[in-house]
Amino acid sequence: MGRWRKLGSAAWRVVAVWAVSTLTMLVLAGILPDFKLQSDSGDSATRIAVTAAFGAGAFGLLSALVWPLLVRALLLVPALVLGLLAFFLNGSLLLLALRLIPEGRGESGPETAVVVAAVMSAVASATGGALAVRDDDAYRRRLYRLADRRRRRGGQRDAGAAHPGTVFIQLDGVGHDVLLAAVVKGLMPTLGRWLGEGGVSATHRLTPWRTDWSSQTGASQLGILHGSNHDVPAFRWYEKDTGEVMVSNRPSSAVELQRRAVEHTGDGGLLTVDGASRGNLFSGGAEQLALVLSVAARRGRENRSRAGYFAYFSDPANAVRTALSFVAEVFREIGESLRARAERRRPRVGRGGLYPFIRAFATVVERDVVVAAVIGDMLAGRSAVYADLVAYDEVAHHSGPCGKDTDKVLRRLDRSLALLEQVAEHAPRVYRIVVLSDHGQSPGETFRARYGLTLGDLVRAGCGLPVPRRAQRTHSGAEARAAVRAALRRPVEEGADERRPARRAEPVVLASGNLGLVSFPDVPHRMTREEIDLRHPALLPTLANHPGIGFLLVRDAERGALVLGARGAEVYLDEEPADLGPLTDFGPGALEAVRRTDGFPHTADIMVNSWYDPDEGEVLAFEEQIGSHGGLGGAQSHPFLLSPLALPDPAADGRQLVGAERIHRVLRDWLGEDVGPEIPLRASGATAAPAAEASVPVDESPSRAPEGTAFAAADPARQDKTR
Repeated sequence: MGRWRKLGSAAWRVVAVWAVSTLTMLVLAGILPDFKLQSDSGDSATRIAVTAAFGAGAFGLLSALVWPLLVRALLLVPALVLGLLAFFLNGSLLLLALRLIPEGRGESGPETAVVVAAVMSAVASATGGALAVRDDDAYRRRLYRLADRRRRRGGQRDAGAAHPGTVFIQLDGVGHDVLLAAVVKGLMPTLGRWLGEGGVSATHRLTPWRTDWSSQTGASQLGILHGSNHDVPAFRWYEKDTGEVMVSNRPSSAVELQRRAVEHTGDGGLLTVDGASRGNLFSGGAEQLALVLSVAARRGRENRSRAGYFAYFSDPANAVRTALSFVAEVFREIGESLRARAERRRPRVGRGGLYPFIRAFATVVERDVVVAAVIGDMLAGRSAVYADLVAYDEVAHHSGPCGKDTDKVLRRLDRSLALLEQVAEHAPRVYRIVVLSDHGQSPGETFRARYGLTLGDLVRAGCGLPVPRRAQRTHSGAEARAAVRAALRRPVEEGADERRPARRAEPVVLASGNLGLVSFPDVPHRMTREEIDLRHPALLPTLANHPGIGFLLVRDAERGALVLGARGAEVYLDEEPADLGPLTDFGPGALEAVRRTDGFPHTADIMVNSWYDPDEGEVLAFEEQIGSHGGLGGAQSHPFLLSPLALPDPAADGRQLVGAERIHRVLRDWLGEDVGPEIPLRASGATAAPAAEASVPVDESPSRAPEGTAFAAADPARQDKTR
């Protein structure tokens, strides 16, 4: 009886979707003049209805059978191009379906076919989804069927499925205080429930942590995923030994930074064992990749970074749904920008040009594709997944860390987490969802808006060089821009003029949020204060005494690291100073953060941190951002770690978590606890099996381990992995 009931329920859903699709086709035929479902001499209403039913059925079958094959054949096409092709391919399937109607009663123009196909796909998907949501058993069976198909396609690999898996979701740029405020205001009810809001029992704990001086995704995520962010002084910096500007969100730089981290630690990364990396700057050692910047420049079949698109675009309605949301987001941003300009809000930065499309990509396309990829990983039973959602960070740069714009983004991010929580209930193994951020965002107007000149202009004035009459805008370091370029296979994020300085005698001035770097390319070593004063006597006093500058870091020839502030303030970091001088307002940990960066090989000749108001929490960004991060000062240095209570408390020893490398050790300990002790590699070495293009297979009826279970046996999958 149970089987007949399931069969009847499935048949009912098919009939319902077919009926709604038929009705949609009839409505479109009555609205669109270039789309008809009758012969030239006219047909009865019954005949037209039968024709529509036949056409809707043929289109549905073609979409189910042919569409996945078309998408798989186009996997190597850039992501955004694939999204556009989806509409034309969908329209082609409709034209083919109309040709199958007897006696040629179906007819449509190519442009109209695209519209009709898009509407029908969206309506059919919405109808099927609504029916499935109403039937929990049907929804669960659908998820398991998807996982079972992947298991058969990839071969049986259920080793370790009894151990808990871990999903790490990075909410890019969401600070600890912003998260707490969002939970209190009810913007993120899922996280509120996890934290025990509303009288329910808490399932997660919230732990703040403190970033390094370079409070930005490049440094934080490299440290979290690869265990080392050594020699990453900022988002962008000049390297004298190569004459190159390193930019964290440039694919070529990301590849090199990842290589250096692996060389420094001797470790492949957090995700080397059956892991997946989604939407990140770095791979973390994972074999399964999607929207990962460090592999974005690769070509050919060996590049698996776009395989994750198949899970999303295999359903043509996904392309329609995402496109409609994309367009709505573009118009929403244009409306918000015009409203901010009309109300003369301050602070404010330009939000025109391509920004509305970049924002829509970050808040819609990137989110949808990454979440779909994570869902596929969970259904495939992967051991560890790390995904970055950049929506909040992109919007906060231009709208500010708090406000209506960011509130909407936080609501959507919470819905994504709720969806992952639901999928975890149907996954073939127990999953622990860990949510964290890589940094926060500090509000404040730009340095250029307040003083009418950029940091580069100020440096040139201090060097006695001519200063342009009009201040030029600086490049934005937002991660979403790099994700767009990677999706389009345009790997270089910034112009060639920033890759090599045009005149070696002039200083190279780079901005990373409210952190600035000044380098002199014609001097092969890091210059000391004495050398800088001899060459440009007015430069250091000009910078240190400017009201928009908080402090400078330089090297003293005899006494080492030196912090300079206004009115002649000097703090020698190598001498355990009793008075922190200009570092005092930047809070505990500022001394150690600056001291650590001073030891990097590629630290700039002059490191400049902007002014900071500890009462208002505001900084002055050297980039065109009113929500910024990259240096010291305010909420940008205080991200969060939200972990299940079943995992050990990362702050059980009473010490604050400091630095991305410390977070890496915490996450690695959690993963090691999940799978048990590791078995050392044999001396001969073993090679890892190549990554399958599809998701890792899972057991159809897995056994689940209870929460908090400790496993004594080693995971066999780890025996063939290089740590």
